[in-house]
Amino acid sequence: MFQPLYVAATGLSAMEEEILNITNNLANAKTVGFKKGRAEMESLFYVEKSFQDTLYEAMSGYETNPIGVEYGTGVRVAATPSDFTQGAMDVTNNPLDVAIQGTGFLQFKMPDGSAAYGRAGNLHIDNEGNLVDPNGRLLDPEVVIPEGTTSVVFQQDGTILVAVNNEKEYSEIGQLNLARFTNPAGLKSIGQNLYAASEASGEPMMGIPNENGYGSLNQYALEQSNVDVISEMMKMVMVQRVFDTVTKAVQSYEGMLTSLEKMKQ
Repeated sequence: MFQPLYVAATGLSAMEEEILNITNNLANAKTVGFKKGRAEMESLFYVEKSFQDTLYEAMSGYETNPIGVEYGTGVRVAATPSDFTQGAMDVTNNPLDVAIQGTGFLQFKMPDGSAAYGRAGNLHIDNEGNLVDPNGRLLDPEVVIPEGTTSVVFQQDGTILVAVNNEKEYSEIGQLNLARFTNPAGLKSIGQNLYAASEASGEPMMGIPNENGYGSLNQYALEQSNVDVISEMMKMVMVQRVFDTVTKAVQSYEGMLTSLEKMKQ
């Protein structure tokens, strides 16, 4: 009797989750290296009911097989994968800003020793000279900027060069590598512009930028969010309309139940 209400409830819940995903995308429209999420829907299992068309049998004289009727039981959000399409490049005047053009992730070391991966290349130097992300997580492999460094150069292949005390000669101090995954959409978001490897993403494959399909590095630039604000706003309007329509269906069903109760009295 109340199955339509259950189906409607699954629809309202799915629309609520999609609105949440869209809102998160819009909130991070200006976040460096942010990758928008996408809510993927799937129908719930179907219930089959069978009945005999006795009226047809009586009129035709032929026996009929049971007629099967399938009823859907609703919808749910099956996954919310990230879309890793390239974001726009924003030119800056900070030598520690590095943007990845193409495939790859920077690797950072978490406090517990595990690895995390991100596209945001707004690097900083901590009090010990280490290159870190804005939250102090060490770049992995670690890179230490020598004391007295007056110029830092990131080459497209990840080679890091520095000049100390305004010297004209540059010396190599490290190599910035990139991580690549078989299925980046399977990465697990852990917040603060970072992702963790999962069974769905596969294990990371480390490589040198500009080689074997890895992206290149651009100094004095940052990759911006790949969120299209206008597109997300259009999605929000469509989801809101579906939400309102399902709500009206619930109200109509409640009206039918009220009419049925009055008929019984």
